[in-house]
Amino acid sequence: MPDPTVVSIHVAPGRRLPMKAIDEVHAEAGKGLVGDRYHGSKHRHVTVQSRTLLDEAAAALGRPVDDCGTRRNITVSHGEIPTAPGTRLRLGEALLEVVRVAAPCRLLDDDLGPGAQEALRRRAGTVFRVLESGRIAIGDTLLEE
Repeated sequence: MPDPTVVSIHVAPGRRLPMKAIDEVHAEAGKGLVGDRYHGSKHRHVTVQSRTLLDEAAAALGRPVDDCGTRRNITVSHGEIPTAPGTRLRLGEALLEVVRVAAPCRLLDDDLGPGAQEALRRRAGTVFRVLESGRIAIGDTLLEE
């Protein structure tokens, strides 16, 4: 099977503001995604999720789960997203390092409907820090370093 590729990118300029779909983004080392609400935060630079796991969550929930509905930044086409802290991935030109699992927020039940938080448990992606700056774009490949 081919390596996972980026199928969507979303950023939000502020907390609770709508996510905006974009075709590419600049990941800045030590800061995060330019234009996103977490840019400049200490560790929560970028979140990555898998379309495969979103489809599993949708089956458990009984309704579709849109890529931006989870408020994660990057969705890849398929596969598992590493969750072990310290694991490094190359995504486009950027080098990322796992910080922790991205736990689903209880507010997802308000946005996606009752049961969303539970359906997304262990399927909600991973939080990364940016180690090396670079462009990330739709179609870029996700590679473990």
